[in-house]
Amino acid sequence: MPLDITQIKKDARVAGVLYFLIGVIAPVGLLYVPGQLIVSGDAAATADRLRASEWLLRLGVASELAHQIIGIFLLLALYRLFKAVNEYHASLLVILGLLLSLPIVFVNVLNEIAALILAGGAKYLSVFDRPQRDALAYLFLRLHGQGIQVAAIFWGLWLFPFGILVIRSRFIPRTLGVLLMVAGCAYLAASFTSLLLPQYANPVGQVAGILEAGELPIIFWLLIWGAKAQPGPALVPAT
Repeated sequence: MPLDITQIKKDARVAGVLYFLIGVIAPVGLLYVPGQLIVSGDAAATADRLRASEWLLRLGVASELAHQIIGIFLLLALYRLFKAVNEYHASLLVILGLLLSLPIVFVNVLNEIAALILAGGAKYLSVFDRPQRDALAYLFLRLHGQGIQVAAIFWGLWLFPFGILVIRSRFIPRTLGVLLMVAGCAYLAASFTSLLLPQYANPVGQVAGILEAGELPIIFWLLIWGAKAQPGPALVPAT
């Protein structure tokens, strides 16, 4: 029996709205806040910024928690959208995008909270002098950055079943599926380089950052068009 393209469009637009919200919220905590607070190699200057703008790091924490919570509903929406295309790959998309990366990000937020506590200089931390507290706060912020690199491995992996589903769907252009898998490769390359070969992290990260933009077109396609029947066989459920 042919799939209901009208319902598919509705489900796709719901996913598009959620995906767009993540695209707006996530860069605040993942890119903007660390860029404003961390002074590379200078723990004292970083801690001074943190003390002067504690609210900014709290905003970053809120951003990370919010985009991960929205991500839960996004993945469920995508599962509903693609289940009839291929249930195995739709389930794999949820496992890689939700069950594995979500706990890492939530636990990783504790590193930022630890940095806030250390920079705040609570009385029970008086056994450490200020330079030591500053160094520890800087360490926890750096650990948070490495935690994001670990989570990004799964942000890359989930794009592969996502890309396969898009290619097979016949209601989203295949090119967008290919771009998703290119972005997945970029995430993996940047993460593994940062974790295992940090001396090459900057050049690889710059190239990967461009390729990761391959994830953006699907957001706008889902948000604006939702779904369109593509040239080829009629839309039929996977068997």
